[in-house]
Amino acid sequence: MLRTENQALGQSSVLGTLSCIVHCLAILEYDGTDFQGFQIQKNGRSVQQELEHALYDFGKTRVKTVGGGRTDAGVHAKGQTASFTIEWTRDLETFKRALNAKLPNDIYVRRVMAVDEKFSARYRATSRVYQYRVWNHPERDVFRTRYAHWISEALDVNAMQHAATFLVGKKDFSAFGSPPQGDNPVRNVLRLTVERAGDEIFFTIEANAFLYRMVRRIVGTLLWVGRGVMPPDEMENVLQRKRRSGFSAPPQGLTLMEIKY
Repeated sequence: MLRTENQALGQSSVLGTLSCIVHCLAILEYDGTDFQGFQIQKNGRSVQQELEHALYDFGKTRVKTVGGGRTDAGVHAKGQTASFTIEWTRDLETFKRALNAKLPNDIYVRRVMAVDEKFSARYRATSRVYQYRVWNHPERDVFRTRYAHWISEALDVNAMQHAATFLVGKKDFSAFGSPPQGDNPVRNVLRLTVERAGDEIFFTIEANAFLYRMVRRIVGTLLWVGRGVMPPDEMENVLQRKRRSGFSAPPQGLTLMEIKY
């Protein structure tokens, strides 16, 4: 994810004993099943709420966090990021262990590093990588239902990969979602692959940013192609709003894998 800690994040030195005020970037993972998304919600449990609640325990003051990506209800993460500022005098490995001790079992902080004071996990990001998992087997697997979308009928991976090529590049993706802020629907998709590994199919997409539910709508449309409902070349007509996009694939198959800086 990082070129080097110093170059990518603006660190001035190798981590050691730190001053009282520390600007941090945390890399965390979570099972999104029981969350209403990453961001704090008026009603319902959120990852950000749990993280800020745990950080509050260190100094009994609210620590505001900025998430690197927005995940919807039920969506998981292996490489979510959050930036924040804390008061801490010991090394960050000790801080990471102390923070994990305060977090619930469905959230885990993998790494904490120091960044410059102007660093924002959201605005400094150059791209985000999501992966969608499909369990493609005649029978359901109860041990995969939390993390994969089950489809019993055979899917044509080659056709889906061909259709995916139409979506790579800087394009207007308003056919697949709406901007979470503002009105600009243009996004730059850097890569989009469809690969089979045994009875699982993985859709991996990297872009500079995403529209609301863009990944799940893209996957739903590709699944139309995989089922033979739509020819691969029709993806161009979907982009041009001459044909509607597919359904929004269910959230449990989606995982935020990485945020790059």
